[in-house]
Amino acid sequence: MQVDPDDLSTDELYKILIGSVVPRPICWASTLSRDGVANLAPFSFFTVVSRKPPMVSLTLQPRSDRATLKDTLVNARDTGEFVVNVVSLPQANQMHLCAVEYAPDEDEFAVAGLGRTPSENVKPPRVTDAPIAMECKVHSITPMGDVGDHVLVGRVVRFHFGEGVWLPDGRINTASLHAVGRLAAEYTIADAVFTCPLPAELTAEYAARPWRRIDGRDVGWSPVAEKSWSAAGDVRLSAK
Repeated sequence: MQVDPDDLSTDELYKILIGSVVPRPICWASTLSRDGVANLAPFSFFTVVSRKPPMVSLTLQPRSDRATLKDTLVNARDTGEFVVNVVSLPQANQMHLCAVEYAPDEDEFAVAGLGRTPSENVKPPRVTDAPIAMECKVHSITPMGDVGDHVLVGRVVRFHFGEGVWLPDGRINTASLHAVGRLAAEYTIADAVFTCPLPAELTAEYAARPWRRIDGRDVGWSPVAEKSWSAAGDVRLSAK
């Protein structure tokens, strides 16, 4: 089957992209408004863009009205700073709660009951229990596409690692992260590793298996099929 993207709406394209580019790592971006109000929001359009100096990027859509810029982008633009916090499984519920759209004067740290720790080189706080946090200075903000998306690039000016994450030889203990990723409109947990080559019978066996769900829902359930799901990313689905 072939699909011409010019024939599709923004929402249709969004569903294709979030279901095709998987799994995507999730980070919390913490910022401060000009008035000093803390904001914390999760993003899965998140990646590395440079090694030295180290730089990371976030791609941000507008809010659900398709026009208003998200608080993260406004705060980063106004202050020139933000912090990237890696999401770990024990914080998944709080991360999900922070995906709801709140008013600019609401503090998501308080809403989600999260601890905050002062940063060293920037003013926005970091999530206390995040296994990894990266303090960032804004390098650039670039408008992208026709529907108000922006790419925010930040230069990492300080790394923070939780206990057991930094190994003596300078590597990261990835097994300790319990990193959470995004699959279309659902989440996944990185809990299996391998090196290549793999036996053909093993890959065939895994390819035939349905994915294992850890939330108690049916294997075929998807939040995209729910009437309350929004392509703008406003998460309001109640837990089962």
